[in-house]
Amino acid sequence: MKKVTKIAQNTVGLAEQSKLRVAAYCRVSTDSDEQLVSLDTQIKHYESYINANPEWAFAGLYYDEGVTGTKKEKRSELLRMIADCEDRKIDLIVTKSISRFARNTTDCLELVRKLLNLDVFIYFEKENINTGSMESELMLSILSGLAESESVSIAENNKWSIQRRFQNGTYKISYPPYGYDNIDGEMVVNEQQAEIVCYIFASILSGKSTHKIADELNNRKAPTKKGGRWTATTIRGMVRNEKYTGDAIFQKTYTDVHFNRHNNNGEKDQYLIRKHL
Repeated sequence: MKKVTKIAQNTVGLAEQSKLRVAAYCRVSTDSDEQLVSLDTQIKHYESYINANPEWAFAGLYYDEGVTGTKKEKRSELLRMIADCEDRKIDLIVTKSISRFARNTTDCLELVRKLLNLDVFIYFEKENINTGSMESELMLSILSGLAESESVSIAENNKWSIQRRFQNGTYKISYPPYGYDNIDGEMVVNEQQAEIVCYIFASILSGKSTHKIADELNNRKAPTKKGGRWTATTIRGMVRNEKYTGDAIFQKTYTDVHFNRHNNNGEKDQYLIRKHL
């Protein structure tokens, strides 16, 4: 008689495979201390929220900080999450609200449709909408349109506040030019970089070309603002920057109603502040 040995079913492995792989997406629109505390709270919330559901398997947490939600191209973590969905690593995405996911109606609907084609659904907590059980895009379109309107309103309020500071001369330069550091909202000379700034202006006055100056700085391995290489374009930008004379021109660029940034060639008012630095 043949001997038959029963091999027990691997129920643990099957249970893990049947669980819904759930990821969370968080975003805060600025890098202020208050907003970063909010982000930290969201991260802890979703880790506990997903792990507490026995039918879910934690598939990761994606978060963007200090960026606007009006353009999906500016959010690297959102794009990485979409790529992981395409690689079939995620079944469901949980996020706080439509406005946290996208404040642009077109982007919101485009991303939802793309994920639905991948059989990946999104659950918006605030609106209590699950795209997996959503019968129509109408409600999502309305709500995302409201979120976009909210974003426009917030942007206009921020612009008004900034323009008032332009007008009364109290606007603080958040990203100082090469040769300066921003310490507690004040422009402070960076002594190491200041030597290079002096060398650049002295070289220009002596008749050297911007290409030659850039080559000399690269040969000296002089550090740049962002750790890259010196170029003639960088040098030209510095010698044309009024901030090195102690003045400041505000609103050199502006953002239109579609959240696209443009150089200001007279479309908007500009403000020249003498002896600002």
